Amino acid sequence: MTAPLANRLHHTAYVVKNLEATRHFYEDILGFPLVATWCEQEELFGSERTYCHCFFALRDGSALAFFQFVDPGDQDEFGPDLPPSPFRHVALNVDAEAQAELERRIDAAGFVAPQTYVLEHGYCRSVYVIDPDGMILEFTLDATNADQINAARAADAHSELKRWLAGDHRPNNDVRHFAETH
Repeated sequence: MTAPLANRLHHTAYVVKNLEATRHFYEDILGFPLVATWCEQEELFGSERTYCHCFFALRDGSALAFFQFVDPGDQDEFGPDLPPSPFRHVALNVDAEAQAELERRIDAAGFVAPQTYVLEHGYCRSVYVIDPDGMILEFTLDATNADQINAARAADAHSELKRWLAGDHRPNNDVRHFAETH
């Protein structure tokens, strides 16, 4: 297997409607500190753009970053109005203590289904919450035997993709029992 060229995630970037609502959610509710605010004005994609770009820290030094534009036309052009989908989200790895604390904070902030939900995938337990702009965050606790599970999936990753693309759509998740034993 070839070693990845990237060291770690630096940041994600999304356009939001209201940076203060975003700041409140990520910093006050979830506890991710605001570590940088860049106020920018520059020529981008054929127009002068004025925007603010905020970064919220994760433990490994990476960040979740969010933009808000001054001009409503720029805001419309670059987002955040994408159709909601549970298949478009940011997943963050957490330990058991952090996941429990995040669940407590989400609950204390008044989030209820469908704004928040839990899925037991087998290879991990995931807590989901929807932010003020409809982006889904997933807080993922790996199974205790994640190294073994990951090694097995790495060994057959290409053959499983080839099988699935050829039309054999049988599931291969044989670890869903994790939820019952974790």
